[in-house]
Amino acid sequence: MKPNGTLILKRSEVASLLSLGECIEAVEEAFRLHEEAQSLPPGVLETLTETGGFHIKAAGLKLAERTYYAAKVNANFPQNMSKWGLPTIQGVIALYDGESGYPLALLDSIEITALRTGAATAVAAKYLARPDSTVATICGCGVQGRVQLKSLAQVFRLEKVYAYDQVEALSSKFADVMSAELKIEVIPVTDLPRALDESDVCVTCTSSRRPFLMREHVHAGTFVAAIGADNPLKQELDPALLASNKVVVDVLEQCAAIGDLHHAITAGVMGKSDVYAELGAVVTGKTPGRSSTEEIIIFDSTGTALQDVAAASIVYQKALSTREGAWLNLAE
Repeated sequence: MKPNGTLILKRSEVASLLSLGECIEAVEEAFRLHEEAQSLPPGVLETLTETGGFHIKAAGLKLAERTYYAAKVNANFPQNMSKWGLPTIQGVIALYDGESGYPLALLDSIEITALRTGAATAVAAKYLARPDSTVATICGCGVQGRVQLKSLAQVFRLEKVYAYDQVEALSSKFADVMSAELKIEVIPVTDLPRALDESDVCVTCTSSRRPFLMREHVHAGTFVAAIGADNPLKQELDPALLASNKVVVDVLEQCAAIGDLHHAITAGVMGKSDVYAELGAVVTGKTPGRSSTEEIIIFDSTGTALQDVAAASIVYQKALSTREGAWLNLAE
């Protein structure tokens, strides 16, 4: 069927059409489809500036009803809030029909980027963390930190959470807001190693450019999701932490180019062949996930457009049925 135009959806409309639970299910399916060769391979193009950068991430998925292709252009400027009162991440997602190339929709990217990033952590934790995990540490108490915690709460019966941020006021505010919302004890901390001593799961979602989570900080049995390194300059994990433990990546080539894996390779302590698996292989069961309660497993999550197209396709289909958004014929 020939589309009547391109659907334009703003942030509030996207937010109303996509729940975290739906996003987690869609992202898990996206990784499965990618492993089963039912995807158009993901790619990344990046331009860095003195204060931030831009990246384009694109991929396609062959879903039951049709093939979708999405290209996301995101700007990432960590000083935005303090300087301009703007979000750190801003951008758009262009969603296409994968058979005809018709531009089906243009969506604000902020909500999808936030939710699909947390969703990937939830999927990885489902397969790689100990199922009885009850204590988590969140490093980085911004918007993404909140999504990460809510995502973990979808997978585990969390009883206690430690909130760590270089800006103590942020960790305190995070603790107040998230403990009230999730009815979980959330404690702001300044001593990260001590918090990790008690934690089953640790998520790092910062804009750090040097490692702060060291090998000696992480005890046996911990699952670590490293989220922040989404360009070659960012780094959160000690290369020795990756080199000495099981590493699972979202997309191998992408992590080798821009993730914490990139820094381990540059340091000469790992090669791509040392990576245990891509997440899709674990989701499909082709590669086992956790094999013991004692092993430390690292998930290097650089964020792939497979997640974006999975989430955007849900938003588009729901918008068609609810008649959200505005239509524009770009070819006129």
